[in-house]
Amino acid sequence: MVSREIEKILPLVQKPGRYTGGELNSVIKDKSKVDIRYAFCFPDSYEIGMSHLGIKILYSAANKREDCWCERVFAPWHDMEEEMRKRNLPLYALESGDPIKDFDLIGFTLQYELSYTNVLNMLDLAGLPIKSSERKSLTPIVVAGGPCACNAEPMAEFIDLFLLGDGEELCDEVITLLKESKKENLSKEDFLKKAAKIEGVYVPSFYDVSYNEDLTIKAVEAKNGAPEKVKKRIVSDLDSVHYPDNFIVPFIEVIHDRVVHEIFRGCIRGCRFCQAGFLYRPIREKSADTINEQCKVLCEKTGYDEISLSSLSTSDYTHLEELLNKLLSWTIPEKINVALPSLRVDNFSDELMEKLSKVRRSGLTFAPEAGTQRLRDAINKNVTEDEVLRTSAKAFSGGWTAVKLYFMLGLPTETYDDVAGIAELSQKVVDEFYKNPDKPKGKGVQVSISVSSFVPKPFTPFQWEAQDTREELENKQKHLLSNIKTKKISVSYHKVEISFLEGVFARGDRRLSKVIEYAWKNGCKFDSWDDSFKFDVWLRAFEETGIDPLFYSSRKRDFSEILPWDHLDYGISRKFLEKENKKAHESQTTPHCRIKCAGCGANKLNGGKCDALCENLV
Repeated sequence: MVSREIEKILPLVQKPGRYTGGELNSVIKDKSKVDIRYAFCFPDSYEIGMSHLGIKILYSAANKREDCWCERVFAPWHDMEEEMRKRNLPLYALESGDPIKDFDLIGFTLQYELSYTNVLNMLDLAGLPIKSSERKSLTPIVVAGGPCACNAEPMAEFIDLFLLGDGEELCDEVITLLKESKKENLSKEDFLKKAAKIEGVYVPSFYDVSYNEDLTIKAVEAKNGAPEKVKKRIVSDLDSVHYPDNFIVPFIEVIHDRVVHEIFRGCIRGCRFCQAGFLYRPIREKSADTINEQCKVLCEKTGYDEISLSSLSTSDYTHLEELLNKLLSWTIPEKINVALPSLRVDNFSDELMEKLSKVRRSGLTFAPEAGTQRLRDAINKNVTEDEVLRTSAKAFSGGWTAVKLYFMLGLPTETYDDVAGIAELSQKVVDEFYKNPDKPKGKGVQVSISVSSFVPKPFTPFQWEAQDTREELENKQKHLLSNIKTKKISVSYHKVEISFLEGVFARGDRRLSKVIEYAWKNGCKFDSWDDSFKFDVWLRAFEETGIDPLFYSSRKRDFSEILPWDHLDYGISRKFLEKENKKAHESQTTPHCRIKCAGCGANKLNGGKCDALCENLV
């Protein structure tokens, strides 16, 4: 429940429903009867955060504990922040309306590098020092997790501890330890020493980093009993791990306003640019019966009329046909749509198309990623042009008239012929529609191509590669547009300045913390939003702190260089990544996990078990 002071400013802001709380299925507890108060912070707007599956899972998992009350906190939009600062109103949690500075645990999920200034802004708005070293008391402890935690270094000065890997069981252990530490009246440092012994917990202040004269890292040395390498946590059994039996239903429209169900974690494919495909290994599937029952309960408790089956590659789920049979048996009579994002063109079967045709139809999305076969082989996409065209024809004959294709610009080894190949492949998809005798009558086709800029990411085979400069990416965007010859193809692409910054912070070290702090102090926040992005301030931040951003973004690393994340263990061996990098430069592919084990090493995280039987461990 929000305070009277907050109520007074709600009429002054756009979308006051972002800030009221009180939504259906939100969890309210008696704060006098809990030991740990946990503020789960999403460093972006309410609409983005409420669409994220991870926050739903961890919110529910924490609140099933009687001794813990987990509440939601989102970054206030500019208008709300202005009114709050004008009246000295601190950042508060939606469920209680209480200031989060009084909570025991403040957790941030780091989904994207461009959210870092929002983390600092939220801490400051809460009335807390932004630097970990300046927060002396045991509580609140500031933690962070999510995919960006795999290279925690740019945020190391601000976060007390990072949670690596799957969060369900890991968060539970940290909550228990904090509860015990409060009872024992431990100091913050004593708590952190104990926390560092939990598998998956990284305490950055327990690691000293030294540098060579050429500014590369010389050594990372652990202290205070912290492990030399911090190994990520994984949940082995998705059937038994906690999954919400209800979702909070927002008062206002959010980005993904539906039931979302995770059907498996990990990916069998090994696309060399894809960080998620490596971070979330090994592959773990949830049973069709469990998914079906959980979806049914969620629909009953929320009233949603759409289910989205979530994974990195939905059509790779081994029991997909069985699952769809179970779901469609009750969703069709109830008029509930079932959406399958992340489909592969190489296993879009007739059976799958037949089942999809029974539900509410929307556009189909596929991701060839590159315009030529040579480049698709270099990135290990393992998709041929024939498969793209055959799948498009199958979709058109099944009644679809809209196809969205995802591509990337700036991939390693890319040439201007590869860029032109994006336009050529898209034109062939358009042509496939018009030569198809079974195409829908009286309708045209729309092929939308979304082109992102490649960013080299940690724990991928391309983590050593140089990122294209802004000028190179802009020239490639112009070259692509000049090769589009029809209005039936629409093109959207990412702002290269944003991709450039993403590239800097994705592979940065802890020296970048002063850049983030400078940018935030000079007005940077909501950096991933075009209308809030202040690139000139970021450039000034690099200049004023004496840091060359190109050192981090557009410099090719040697295999011998110590990388900022080398003391974190996500289960993928460096030897495997080096081998995959070399194969990329020779345009050689690696079969996916269900054809032949490539020996990435991820099975060792799961007691030797993986989706495929690993024979040659590395």
